Amino acid sequence: MAFRGTPPKAARPATLEELYKELPRKRGAVSGLWLHQGDILRAYLADHEGTPDLALELPTGTGKTLPGLVVAEWVRREGAGPVAYACPTSQLARQVHATAQREGVPAVLLVGSHRDWLTPDEASYDSGDAVAVTNYSTVFNSSPKLGVPRMIVFDDAHAGEQFVGERFAVDIRRGRYSDSYRQVLAALSPMIPGLLKQRLEDDYPDPGAHHQVRLLLPGLRPDVLAKLDQALARLPAPLAFDVAMIRNGLESCLVYLSYSGVQIRPGVPPTFENTPFTRSRQRLYLSATLGGGGELERAFGRSPIVRLPLPDGSQPRSGRRLFVFPEVANGDDPDALVRKLVALTGKAIVLTQDTTDGAMQTAMALAPQGVPVLGKADVEHGLEAFASAKRAVLGLANRYDGLDLPHDACRMVVLDGLPNAHSLQEKWLGERADAGAALAERVRTRIVQGAGRCTRGPDDFAVVVVRGADLTRYLNRPEVRKALDPDLQAEVEFGWINSLGQSHDDVVANAKVFLDHDDEWRTGGEPLVTQARRDARKIPPPGSAGLQACAGPEVEAWELAYQCDYKQASARMQDAAREAGKGGNAARGYRAFLLYLAAAWLSVGADSAAEHAKARALLREAAEATPRGHWLREATPLPGQESEDLPAVDQAGVAAVAAALSGRLNATKTAAGLETMVQDLRQSEPKAYERGLAALGRALGAEASKPAGSGRCDSAWVWGAALWATIEAKSAQSSGKALPLRDIRQANTQLDQLAHDRGVPNPPPCSPAVIVSARLTVAPNDAAAAAPNLHLTTPDNVLALALDVQAAWDRLVATASGQPKGRVAEHVVDTMRQFGCLPSLAVERLTDTPIKPIA
Repeated sequence: MAFRGTPPKAARPATLEELYKELPRKRGAVSGLWLHQGDILRAYLADHEGTPDLALELPTGTGKTLPGLVVAEWVRREGAGPVAYACPTSQLARQVHATAQREGVPAVLLVGSHRDWLTPDEASYDSGDAVAVTNYSTVFNSSPKLGVPRMIVFDDAHAGEQFVGERFAVDIRRGRYSDSYRQVLAALSPMIPGLLKQRLEDDYPDPGAHHQVRLLLPGLRPDVLAKLDQALARLPAPLAFDVAMIRNGLESCLVYLSYSGVQIRPGVPPTFENTPFTRSRQRLYLSATLGGGGELERAFGRSPIVRLPLPDGSQPRSGRRLFVFPEVANGDDPDALVRKLVALTGKAIVLTQDTTDGAMQTAMALAPQGVPVLGKADVEHGLEAFASAKRAVLGLANRYDGLDLPHDACRMVVLDGLPNAHSLQEKWLGERADAGAALAERVRTRIVQGAGRCTRGPDDFAVVVVRGADLTRYLNRPEVRKALDPDLQAEVEFGWINSLGQSHDDVVANAKVFLDHDDEWRTGGEPLVTQARRDARKIPPPGSAGLQACAGPEVEAWELAYQCDYKQASARMQDAAREAGKGGNAARGYRAFLLYLAAAWLSVGADSAAEHAKARALLREAAEATPRGHWLREATPLPGQESEDLPAVDQAGVAAVAAALSGRLNATKTAAGLETMVQDLRQSEPKAYERGLAALGRALGAEASKPAGSGRCDSAWVWGAALWATIEAKSAQSSGKALPLRDIRQANTQLDQLAHDRGVPNPPPCSPAVIVSARLTVAPNDAAAAAPNLHLTTPDNVLALALDVQAAWDRLVATASGQPKGRVAEHVVDTMRQFGCLPSLAVERLTDTPIKPIA
């Protein structure tokens, strides 16, 4: 037998591109680096080889994996320690491992339980003989077994919030962990108002209970914190493993509470406690978009992260997409159009932020008859079952990344709904705190990633079907479109023009021409998209500069809070709030949230009356930061915080409702009137709808009616001199067209007309005008003509408010007689607040979509 010795280590050539040329690639490897890949590798080697936290921009479908593997191999050959390449999921890790083997990069696969890792593979990683391809959960867990690497490459880093931030969270879904949910609810009960607690405990809640999310800070209540810790300690696996991730810093964690579940987590993950992550000399983030709102910093708990974008002129085209918007096509059933489109190929992937079961149900609803429907279980270990099928519809939940379906593997993506509420934290920030600007980068990236699942190269093409009113409206917003890359801007604009008001047959015919991709498309469609591309300019969304600037101090503040250094945490969060202020109106909601945290932490760490007073001053500053800050009145109060006076509009509305309850009230007649109100608002017939609006206004304590005279609004709600609202109901309008400019001009004048009719010079400050219409869109030039206080809402939104008002009145009528004399008004406040229908809250719900673009 011959003796063997240690083989010589592979030497590093002079450049990364030369290293790539030397790799022993196998059959099937790519033919060479694309121009932009070479550009990014040269930029890395020239200036950033020693940058601790570096993000590289490589848009979806343009090849992130190969440059990442080449850099990983470069560092491995340095011989200064092992190198790891982390992917969001095990499935993606297997794909990257296969790519590494094909491209000649020595690599081992380390996923699953560390007990199942092959000893030779682990040894190859530890000795630096091979790159370890693994997943995020192997790095981020309560007891990581991966040896400390010299470098970690994070693929698809734009998905960091989902795969890192949410690793440091306990997410208790009511439907899956009912007993655990109730145990935690019981522990939190001293912080939950009685009526809300009752609604959360009910097996059959009223309509509004499903949608509300509350923010609680148990760290402000030591008694509740102790009970919560005990409840969490009793949770079963796998929740017990999640608890271990945050238990050391539970005192600083936030609780997001809803009927559907409870989520407990810090705002920024405490990755500073993770040894493989923090002791790595370099962390390289491969991202489809670098963004400008601090998303990477918050997701990974690191700051600063240096961004290395593609050089100007190096931006590749990642295929061609034809966007289709069924909601604005000319027809009453958008899903009928979606089914016709899917039938063109008999194959599509449906992406939604719904549950796994919900994704399957949606896929089944859109699949043509006889076409098989696949789900998560069918592609858990790879996409082969779907990619190789001639006909199939695949439904997946929250999988906007890491699905490669090039060429004829799939030519159609259905994006189902706006992916803006993946977690309770996102739902609260977007819907309650009016802090959607902080989520904008995350939401936009999910849409871009989802749209690119079937265009994996410059010559690829696919149809992207936009399903759902919320996503349709989102992509019509000028600030959203302008934040997209020019190619995508052009594709969205072209798709919109060729969907708006078009018949289903015409839309399907255009899609067929595109899918044929023959001369008819190349001479008729492609030149129009190309022209739109030339005219497009990418503009950062409103508020992004301030949100990026505040990310650094915000990350530091959360690290300090997690370590219970609350005074310093408050000071740094105040710095973060000042930076967020640079984002202007778009960032006001998020700035208010940061100020509330600064106030709460200072209150917890205060040693003197002066510091407690400062905390309360910060709370007042938070309330002043945003006009939509009613969530602050529901938030956990600070020690010694005085109860805040109700806004004048609520005082007026509550007084009217309390007077009605204290008078001669016929319960049967009242219930019948409320039911008639709801039924009227389910109709599109103008007279019935106007009657329903008037009844809704009166139930909110307003003087409500349809003013007499031409050009007047359909319903005016007047709460004395506190606030007015005019409502123009276009309930008979069908979808499929844009809101006409004449409707905007008409609604612009209605508050002034109301003031003239009432004999006063002006309406009260901040009074809104609202248009109710099923038409989801406004042409950008027409939107610019809208008054700043003009808003668009949907009949569904009005109906949801009416159902909550009906439920609140049912509760009030049933319980008012049992209230002590003089406490009826207080009971009205509590009840209407819990049902989200105090006048100020009701107005918020109807004015969440301003027509005029955000400046």
